[in-house]
Amino acid sequence: MAYLGLLFAGMLLCNALPHLLKGLQGERFHTPWAQPRGVGMSSALENVLWGCANLLVAVFLIDRIFLGNVPHGMVALAIGFIGMAVTCALIFGRRNAP
Repeated sequence: MAYLGLLFAGMLLCNALPHLLKGLQGERFHTPWAQPRGVGMSSALENVLWGCANLLVAVFLIDRIFLGNVPHGMVALAIGFIGMAVTCALIFGRRNAP
């Protein structure tokens, strides 16, 4: 169960990055509650808040699970991060293509 938690933590950590970066740059970006859902754009503030929420949950999961000395926990965290990164690249690459 700890590995699953770390996998999700890696996914949340990865998902926090584009939302924080776009929000901090003052740009609009996709969020789950945008209209149409998952396709529309949300404001920079909404993206910063969504990125911070993802980051806080990821840090909480890492703190509660990884600090419990889970063997190879960083591998699960990395797999979650890389998996989410590849998924985001494919989805947003198609969605933002000219």
